[in-house]
Amino acid sequence: MTRPLAGRTVVLGITGSIAAYKGAELARRLMDLGADVHATLTRAGAEFITPLTLRTLTGNPVTVDMFDEPEEWEVKHVSLAERAAVVVVAPATADAIAKLALGIADEFIYTVALATRAPLVVAPAMNDRMYGHAAVQENLARLRARGVYIIEPEVGRLASGATGRGRLAEPEVIAAEVARIASGGDLAGVRVLVTAGPTREALDPVRFISNRSSGKMGYALVRAAAMRGAAVTLVSGPVAAGAPEGCDIVRVETTAEMYEAVVSRSSECEVIIAAAAPADYAPASPAAQKMKKGAEPLTIELRPTPDILAECGRRKRRGQLLVGFAAETENVLENAGEKLRAKNLDLVVANDVSGQCVGIDSDRNAGYLLFANGDCVEVPVMDKDQFALRVLEAIAQYWREAKDRE
Repeated sequence: MTRPLAGRTVVLGITGSIAAYKGAELARRLMDLGADVHATLTRAGAEFITPLTLRTLTGNPVTVDMFDEPEEWEVKHVSLAERAAVVVVAPATADAIAKLALGIADEFIYTVALATRAPLVVAPAMNDRMYGHAAVQENLARLRARGVYIIEPEVGRLASGATGRGRLAEPEVIAAEVARIASGGDLAGVRVLVTAGPTREALDPVRFISNRSSGKMGYALVRAAAMRGAAVTLVSGPVAAGAPEGCDIVRVETTAEMYEAVVSRSSECEVIIAAAAPADYAPASPAAQKMKKGAEPLTIELRPTPDILAECGRRKRRGQLLVGFAAETENVLENAGEKLRAKNLDLVVANDVSGQCVGIDSDRNAGYLLFANGDCVEVPVMDKDQFALRVLEAIAQYWREAKDRE
């Protein structure tokens, strides 16, 4: 077995959920991967699993009370925060998520989370109605915006006897994700350009042609790339989302503006991820003044806009990685495969956007990763931040293999 966490300190915070019993299994899984696990329990967490159990498993003291006297004097939450390679809160209750989002530090694990500069991983577990509540989702969104990794709960039988989303992800899934996150930085210094959002093509001074793209997927990809150490440039169409941290942002309105922004920078980048949905057509002659409504039908001539991805494919240099997205409503794999070949892509992310649950203007996504070598990986439904992590993992692996071949 590979031990990707060998020599790494992992702080494991267990909060007051019935799923706390899985904390013992999670600690063991992390140790199997080589981690030096330091467990901490909230007061409520200690009602479900004992410090003795975790101390026996990990071989390390288990903190419940912030004011426990340490065996050797140190400011313990600062000491652990500095040593941690990753801080994990699993299971994370609605209360824990709220405290992490608001910066409340009334228990030991929350002080560690505030003091550390290591990646923070949060695995929620609660009743499905609680998980779906607007307050919980807003707090999770706040954490994601700060770069916190959220491992979504699974759909399954809950403690209440009902079936729904809220069951803690399995320990092996969490441990694998922690190991992957701890290896972050594998794109350090790699210049990545990401496009996001729609473009707008003017009909007149007040109307435009556009599409439903929200930019959420592209912005999630920026966060995921920055977490892996990449130097990210974001070329963004008009979206409601605030600018993600860790990138240089270039704002554009039209497809022609996005074309110029991308093509002029393409030669400087090792990786280009084209997640935007630029308009394919624009009015041939936009009206100089607002068009007035009349009784007769209105005919507008449209002209094709520049094909940004095709131009990047034509200009692609040796060693450069080009990633496209294919939002399809039918024949998803066939159409995506044709796009991959026609535009000289290395990877295309294909998804079916004919429904309302995933894809365009949704917080969730699912689809397929199609590679130029013929490989195809299916990615199940998950939130877009998690989906972005999967895409960046594929990109990082491709990048490592490409470097090894040189």
